[in-house]
Amino acid sequence: MSRPLPIAHLHFRDFIEEGEVIAWPQGPGEPLTLTRALMAQRHDLPATELFIGMSVSGTIKAEHADAFHIRGLNGAGTNRHLTAAGVLDVIPVHVSTVPALLRTRHLRVDVALIQVRRHPAGGYTLGVIADYTQALVQCARLVIAEVNESLPITGQDALIAAEDIDVFVESCSELLEMSDPAPQVIDDAVARQVAALVPDRAVVQLGIGGMPVAVARALAGHRDLGIHSGVVSDAVVDLVERGTVTNAFKSVDRGAIVTGGLFGTKRLHGFADGNPDVHMRSVSYTHDAAVLRQIDRLYTINGAIEIDLTGQVNAECAGGRYLGAVGGQVDFVRGGGASAEGRSIIALPAATAGETQSRIVMRIHDAPVTTSRSDVDLVVTEFGVADLRGRSLRERAQRLMTIAHPKFREALEREWRDASAHSYQKSTSGQPQAATSSGAVRVAPLDVT
Repeated sequence: MSRPLPIAHLHFRDFIEEGEVIAWPQGPGEPLTLTRALMAQRHDLPATELFIGMSVSGTIKAEHADAFHIRGLNGAGTNRHLTAAGVLDVIPVHVSTVPALLRTRHLRVDVALIQVRRHPAGGYTLGVIADYTQALVQCARLVIAEVNESLPITGQDALIAAEDIDVFVESCSELLEMSDPAPQVIDDAVARQVAALVPDRAVVQLGIGGMPVAVARALAGHRDLGIHSGVVSDAVVDLVERGTVTNAFKSVDRGAIVTGGLFGTKRLHGFADGNPDVHMRSVSYTHDAAVLRQIDRLYTINGAIEIDLTGQVNAECAGGRYLGAVGGQVDFVRGGGASAEGRSIIALPAATAGETQSRIVMRIHDAPVTTSRSDVDLVVTEFGVADLRGRSLRERAQRLMTIAHPKFREALEREWRDASAHSYQKSTSGQPQAATSSGAVRVAPLDVT
């Protein structure tokens, strides 16, 4: 590597052509020196597009849409102010498909911005991120890397060859940290229900946020758990230090935590630094159906904004705003369902904050269905567990109403009765019969006695 270029000497206009797409890794993988310089120089550039995942830095602001067309995979994190301003063009895809979409140019990237640290074994490490970053690098015409000595040394799919990098730039050495949020009381209540479902020696997939932290804490009394997850946070370090997570009985990657991103603080970075038991893998591995199917006792745990009485899950939109993502939810829901002795869990509080609205609803309206009802397995609220496997539409509704907030159960029962009666009347009045998505001609009235 030649001496890195001082950031003050980097002029993006010398490298970027009109109409090109600039991309960088999501979350803590964002190269702050480069992205901040890019925003500052945006008015010197030709018309350009940005492709982003979940941002947590706030580097991109709504006013930057004056120079960039911004497309992204996620409405969470600091992307929320972009969706609120209507300047983020959301791309709804399963995260497992992103590398293939990049390689086929269905998702285009021309210039990749990354941060790296020299790896002792040769080449460079991305440190905190793997997910689809190798695909970004391999598909880009130009790769610009800031050299950040604050990165932990990690391997596997976090490794980048020296010849894949075209320009090296000095770094401010700042590394994004993501502290675990404190769970709400309601999160803890849901988490206790979830933890009761997970057996010892299970392999667990968790996301980030208050609910996953609460679930991790609720699992503290378990034994010999394993981790296979798209991302991990500091909560996983707690479980390792308590002896809860040993990875000793994993049927795949025994002894190792497998993840695509370190979404935590210096504590997590220090834990992963040079640790042979932390495997950084691409989404082509962490979310791959064939891999997940081989993992025995895989318990995948994901959240939702709302779920309807047939089992359809919305994990993307609330109140007309895009707040989440398709992400890896469907990948892991299906993976848990395909695993020998595995399960998939959708966990959510039964009502919104302040108990103003039920999060179990009659039907999902004006919002996307992230996970189909045919894929959903276990649904958990603070009021219990609804097992939807092999259940009819009537049985699903009955079980979901049982775990709904008591404040809304009567209204849900009434809505279901009305919808069932309407369907029955149409099917017996000589009018065209209303077929349900399950193939049934009519929905029998629900017995809630």
